[in-house]
Formats: sequence, structure tokens, C-alpha cells
Amino acid sequence: MRSINPTNGKHFKTFKNDDWNAVKEKIALSDKAWLHWKTTSFTVRSRLLKNVATVLLKRKTSLAQLMAIEMGKPLKEGVAEIEKCAWVCMYYAQNGAAFLADEPVVTDAALSYVSYQPIGTVLAVMPWNFPFWQVFRFIAPSIFAGNCGLLKHASNVPGCAVAIEMAMLDAGFPKGVFQNLMVGSHLVDKIIAQPSIKAVTLTGSTEAGQAVAAKAGSLIKKTVLELGGSDPYLILSDANLEEAASICANSRLINNGQSCIAAKRFIVEKNVAAKFTQLLKQNMQAKVMGDPMDPATDLGPMSRIDLRDQLHKQVKENIKKGAKLILGGELPEDHTNNAFYPPTILSHVTPGMSAYSEEIFGPVATIIRAKDSEDAIRIANDTSFGLGAAIFTSNTKKGNKIAREQLQAGACFVNSLVKSDPRLPFGGIKMSGYGRELGLHGIHEFVNIKTVYVAANEAPQKAHRRAKSAESPQPAKASKAAKSKQGTGTPKKKVPKKAPKRQARKS
Repeated sequence: MRSINPTNGKHFKTFKNDDWNAVKEKIALSDKAWLHWKTTSFTVRSRLLKNVATVLLKRKTSLAQLMAIEMGKPLKEGVAEIEKCAWVCMYYAQNGAAFLADEPVVTDAALSYVSYQPIGTVLAVMPWNFPFWQVFRFIAPSIFAGNCGLLKHASNVPGCAVAIEMAMLDAGFPKGVFQNLMVGSHLVDKIIAQPSIKAVTLTGSTEAGQAVAAKAGSLIKKTVLELGGSDPYLILSDANLEEAASICANSRLINNGQSCIAAKRFIVEKNVAAKFTQLLKQNMQAKVMGDPMDPATDLGPMSRIDLRDQLHKQVKENIKKGAKLILGGELPEDHTNNAFYPPTILSHVTPGMSAYSEEIFGPVATIIRAKDSEDAIRIANDTSFGLGAAIFTSNTKKGNKIAREQLQAGACFVNSLVKSDPRLPFGGIKMSGYGRELGLHGIHEFVNIKTVYVAANEAPQKAHRRAKSAESPQPAKASKAAKSKQGTGTPKKKVPKKAPKRQARKS
């Protein structure tokens, strides 16, 4: 497996692939490690997550440099990504025990409650665009829940995969709790089929998600899929256009335009479209494109030359169909040995063009004109994707109503760019996937939500009468004795501690 620097096209490092025997050994080690790991206390798990947060923060500069070399992320964005990884580890270290505490439920039993139990080894198939964050938002909740993890990372960031496993080991996690599989995509189905693999999480393309879901589904194994997005940003006529244009430019160009939840389609009410287009152009033009190792760089290269060439082809096809080129759209003169692509704006995008409803993965903004806010909502929902969405308006009451009731997406933001936050569930609908990561909901995705029911100790005749009464359509009332015993022996659910006050990073 080779690591290629997209800034200059040069080979960085070669990593030895795991053969099938090595993969089987790692799966067996994970299985063995889980037998012990699932019995560890929340206190131990919390301490180790705090340890890995400390390790990450100590190494944040070198890890950011590694991302810059392997996939072109600007250095300052790489540092922010590592800090966010530390944040999610601290968040679950502080709140995981409360999220997983037994929940007493009043029934006619002496004792009944819901318990959250680990399920085993989870396979994580992860992408290159946020090579640390995508992995740690899986690691923190799943490992804290008592599962073990196996990572199949993208083939162009093998160094990042190795660095993640090293950080976990250096933090004190037992060997086998988290391991990296250095394999290609061709082995994913075979790995999923192993009995020890209990579930799969994938972040990637819709096509990759369909393939993994089909294989896992045939084996009745749980999946969580975070797939592509064509996030609409609605610019209403009463919006603060200067502020909206600044936020929109940042959202479109974060990570060199390669983010599932980046702004893809700017749907603007027609009476402010010209003004917004001018302001967006000014903001995108101001971004500095250059060496990602330079702290002053805002926009580095795309992750691979072939992906840059594919993006340029999309831009030309949309122009051919009638889109107007407002900014960029041309390959740099010395583009042969690098993956740079300039900030680009396409306006007057209409149905029938790929930029209207499909995902364009790179630093290209598309502007679609809407008659009014109702038309803007219709256009926003006119896509097979449903990951994120944003609305810009001075009427926050109206914006909240649109976000809550009218936009078809897993996350809707008002007067802000879409971003993931450890405290909030994250995921999509439609072809953008299913399941949730992060927050309370994320830690419950890969656990056995188990019902435990302990019957009252009573005479057989009384039990028989109780059973007969249960056959009646009228609900049986719990006895006072049973109610008084309800919840004994189970810990009360604690109120989660507040997460460290920190601005939610962009992702």
C-alpha cells in the first residue's frame, strides 16, 4: 500500500499489506481481547479514553503534518481535526457511563430494566477526507461501550491508520481492542462474513454503502452508514448576505472542498442572487491556495490527481449544459504532478445538470436561483441525498420552522454551516445513509439493548391468577409490592456531565 503526496505527486512511503492469514489472526486477537474488555469498568474505559486524548494533543502537529502529506489537508485544519478527536474522546470519557447506565422501567415485575451490553467486534470502513476524525468518532463511543474495533482505512492514508493504532496502544488500551487492517476494498466482504464480526460502520460513497449493506444484510449484521451528501444552503431574501457569503465560502472550501457535509448547492432567492454571487466570489477569491504545510494556506490540493481530474470533467460538463462560470474552473498551468484545483463557482445551474442535485466533491460552489422561500425548499429537497442543510434568514423563527419541519436532512442548521458535534447525533436519510453517530444516540447504535425482567416471588396459585388476568384485554395493574421493589439493584441513570466548552469544529 503506497502513500502519495498530492502536493507534488511524489511517493511518500510504502506499507506492507496484510495477507488473509494476518487478517484472520487479527480477528482472532480481537475476539480474545473482547472477552476481557467487555468486563472492564466504566472507570477504566474513561481513564483510557482520557489518555488517548492526551496522546493526540501532544502529537497534534506531527499528525497534522502527516495528513498534509498523505491527503493534502491544510496544516491548520489538520491541527483542528486532532483537537476535535481529543474532544470526542473526552466527551465519552465524561458522559459514557451515564449513557450506558441501566434504566429502570415500572412494570408488574419485582424488577425490570433496560441494560446496554456490548456486542463484540465492529468493523469500521473509513474514508480519507477526515482520516482521524472519522475514525475517532467511531472509536470513542463504540470502544467505551465495551466493543472492540477493526479499522479498514482508505488506501491512500495508510500512515494515518498506523498512527491511530499507535496512539491507542500508547494510551494503554489492551492489545487487540483496536487494530488496523492493512487491506484493500476487495477483502471487505470476506471480513464481514467472519462470525466474529458483529456489525459494520462505513463512511463513504453511496455505492460503497450499498455494497456493505447488501453483504451485512445477507448475514443479518447491523450497519451504520454515513454516505454522500448534496447539502443545500438556502439564502432567503431577508438574510444578512455578507455574513451568509462568508460562512458559505468557508463551508464550501473546508478540507479543500472534500467534505460530505460541506455546502454543495447554494439556493438563493432570485431578488438577492446577484448580490450574493458577488459576495461569495469575493470570499472564495480571498482564500490562499498553496502548500498545505504552510500555515497561511487555506486551500491545499485535492487528495488525489484522478479525483481532481474527475471534478474538472464535471465542471466542464455543467458549463456545456448552460451553467455560467463565475470563478475558477481552470486547471493550474503546472497541474501534471499535483492535485490542485482552484475555488470555482458555477451559477445559473438548472435541472438536468449534475450540479443541480448530485454531489460535487471538491472546491466548486453551485448557485441555483429560486422564486421564493417555498421554491427554495422544493429545490433543496429535489435530490436523492439527505445529509445536511442550512438556512440563512434574519427571521430565526421562520428558519427554525423550515429546519424542523420542511427540509429533508439528518441535520439542519440556521445561520450556520453544517458541522458535526460530539454532543449531537449525526447522520443522514435517503441515499445519505442511516443510523447515527455521536451523542447519546451514537453510543447506542452498537450495543445490545437488553430487557431484563425479574418476576415477583409469589405463590403458584397467585401467579396463575396473575397469568389468567393478563389474558384479559384490560391491562393488569402492578401490585404495590412489585412497584415498591421496582428498580432495586439497578443503578440510577446519572445526568451527563457537561462537555468541555469548546466551539464545534467543522467537519
